[in-house]
Amino acid sequence: MKIKIVHILHAVGGVDVSLRLILANIDSEKFESIVIHGDSDKNESFLNDKDDPVKNYPISIIRNIKPSKDYKAINATSKIIKSEKPDLIHAHSAKGGVIGKIVGKMNSIPVLHTPQAYSFLSADNKLKKNVFLGLEKFLSKWDNKILASSTSEKNRALNEVGYKNERVLLFNNSINAIETIPNLSIEKTWPDEYICSVGRPSFQKNIEMMIEVLRQIKEKSPNVHLVLMGVGYHAPNLDHVKSLIKKYNLDSNITLLEWTKRDDIFNIIKNSKLYISTARYEGLPYSVIEALALEKACVVSDADGNRDLIVDNENGFVIKNENIGQFANAVLELLRDDKKRKQFEENSLKFFNEHFNIKNTIHKLENIYKAEAQRKS
Repeated sequence: MKIKIVHILHAVGGVDVSLRLILANIDSEKFESIVIHGDSDKNESFLNDKDDPVKNYPISIIRNIKPSKDYKAINATSKIIKSEKPDLIHAHSAKGGVIGKIVGKMNSIPVLHTPQAYSFLSADNKLKKNVFLGLEKFLSKWDNKILASSTSEKNRALNEVGYKNERVLLFNNSINAIETIPNLSIEKTWPDEYICSVGRPSFQKNIEMMIEVLRQIKEKSPNVHLVLMGVGYHAPNLDHVKSLIKKYNLDSNITLLEWTKRDDIFNIIKNSKLYISTARYEGLPYSVIEALALEKACVVSDADGNRDLIVDNENGFVIKNENIGQFANAVLELLRDDKKRKQFEENSLKFFNEHFNIKNTIHKLENIYKAEAQRKS
């Protein structure tokens, strides 16, 4: 008999990518998957490992806190749970976690929660952080478990939220190996030699720091060029980033791609000299995992997620304390030292295949689902 799992999420960004990869790789002969997601999410079918559509329920799940909509989403989710009678709930992201934990308690269903970067990390002031962290601590008292997407996220659950060790599990975000690189479907307007990144201008991605780094690199390497992808979706800091580019006279040193197809992203990363990330926090970032799969050396900030993927001086450099000068020098070193960059590239691909290739890791998730579903019976 199949184990029935209901996934709850606001299906956008990396959270959406994560679920789609799970559904496309988990054995549908053993697991029946159902998706409850936001009715404003993109209208794209969720597919299983046989490319068959997965049953899904669009309801009023939104990113921001809105009590009336959230109450409505909880009620709608509870009705679906009562009808479907799943063995397990897997809740994804902050909002999915809140809804999943409440509905799981109401219906006595075991719950796994994958935060994909805790919401309190996104708070830009102490009050908001305390509110978000307080909610996570309150919900942690109920009968649910964390299924962390990275070791850093696991440590946050243990050390800050207060989960006991036996209630925190780990399944690293993982992707399929990238075996073919399609041709670009957009016009290439940037030089052949460039560095790249994926990140929307926001508090989390800290693109302002990236611009400061680019400014310092340009002082020693005037022709440096950065291709920054994904700047058009939910980008609250875009105007500020553009003003910095203008202020520092970097217009000819940066290409901003507002919307980019996934195949184009792979092409751009593969043909770059290296990948960079200045994020303040992550869950386990798919763009960096993809950079590893595409055999790229990386220079990244010492943030949750980044530090789980890049081993300093092995497949890239990890820069502590948002040190702009050190970051710029690390990029320059890899641009100038072909031998070191090539060694890092080889190490990146090896590290990917060992830890983040979903074909090699999906059985771990299947075993977790089996064990947790037994808690209901």
